[in-house]
Amino acid sequence: MQPKPKEQRVEVLIDVQNLYHSAKNLYHARVNYQEVLKNAISGRKFIRAFGYVVRTKTGEETPFFDALGKIGIETRVRDLQEWYGGAKKADWDVGIVIDAIRTAPGLDVIVLCSGDGDFIALVEYLKNQGKRVEVMAFGKTTSAKLIEVADEFIDLDDGLPKFLLKK
Repeated sequence: MQPKPKEQRVEVLIDVQNLYHSAKNLYHARVNYQEVLKNAISGRKFIRAFGYVVRTKTGEETPFFDALGKIGIETRVRDLQEWYGGAKKADWDVGIVIDAIRTAPGLDVIVLCSGDGDFIALVEYLKNQGKRVEVMAFGKTTSAKLIEVADEFIDLDDGLPKFLLKK
C-alpha cells in the first residue's frame, strides 16, 4: 500500500458493534481500537473520530468507553433497547449516516470502520460529494458490494494479529 497524502483531512467513523461482533465470532478476540485508529489515519491530518457504542442497563461497558476516549475516539452512546419477549436492539446506522453527511464538508477522507452493507448508499453519496471513502473492516464479514463501492478497502483480516487483543 502506498503512502497517503499527509495533507488529507481525515475523520474516522467506527461502528463498534460491527467490529466487536466480527472479532468475537471470527477470532474469539477483542478489537485493538488504538491500532485501528492509527491505521485509519495513516499519517494524515486527523480531524476527529467517533465510536458508536451501546450502553446496557448494567453499565459494565463504561471503562471501555473511557478507554476509547483516552485514545482520541469520541463516543456516541445509545441505550440498548429491550422489548417484551427479550428482543434487543441498538442500531447506530442512521446516526453514523447523519454524522458523516454533517461533517463531510470539512473533510477530504472519511474512513468508515464497518462491514455493514447498509452503508453502501452513504459511501456512494459521499463519493458523489467529492470525498474519498475508505472502508476498514474484517473482510470475511464485510458486504462485497460495500468493498466494491469504497475508494479503498482496508481488510483487518490481513493485518492480524495487530488489530486484535487477546481476551
